[in-house]
Amino acid sequence: MANMTETSWIICLWSILMHFSYISGLGVNELLYFRVISPEDIGYIFSAAPAKDFGGDFTCSYDEILLVPADPADGCSEMRNKELIQGQIILLERGGCSFVHKARLVEEAGGKAVLIADDAVDNDSQYLDMVTDGSTARPSIPALFLLGRDGLMIRRSLQRQALPWAVISIPVNVSSLASFPLKQPPWTLW
Repeated sequence: MANMTETSWIICLWSILMHFSYISGLGVNELLYFRVISPEDIGYIFSAAPAKDFGGDFTCSYDEILLVPADPADGCSEMRNKELIQGQIILLERGGCSFVHKARLVEEAGGKAVLIADDAVDNDSQYLDMVTDGSTARPSIPALFLLGRDGLMIRRSLQRQALPWAVISIPVNVSSLASFPLKQPPWTLW
């Protein structure tokens, strides 16, 4: 009888957890993590949500790769800083055109992946589902959604220090960081 009650509680808790995961959209296992190595003032581990139905997966890990803010920031027209984009991860702002269009332009400019930060700069907790725009375009580079507050803080640090990029490590396996301090941004709750 005790095992039956214990099993019932476990099933009940599991269903509540699954329901919560469904309501909130993404679960922790559906996020990808990256660490900013420099500049040091934003040397945190950030989370980002992969696009739902377009873009590729990270097939290798990058211990040090550049995170280059796009010019124009929304990435809706041809990149003016193509020489910096080639072979790097590109930071864009949401808005102006579809997620697919942004990823396609970054891929055409030679970028390895794209991080699209929410244009709601006070967003520090709500991930959006990035989905196709109905076009036949299917960019193959990884496309990730970044919280607005995180994108703002990264861009602000780069602007304040007049830096053209940040150095990041992506993806980061946060479950293997038991001996490493998990340094998350102080403005974001995980």
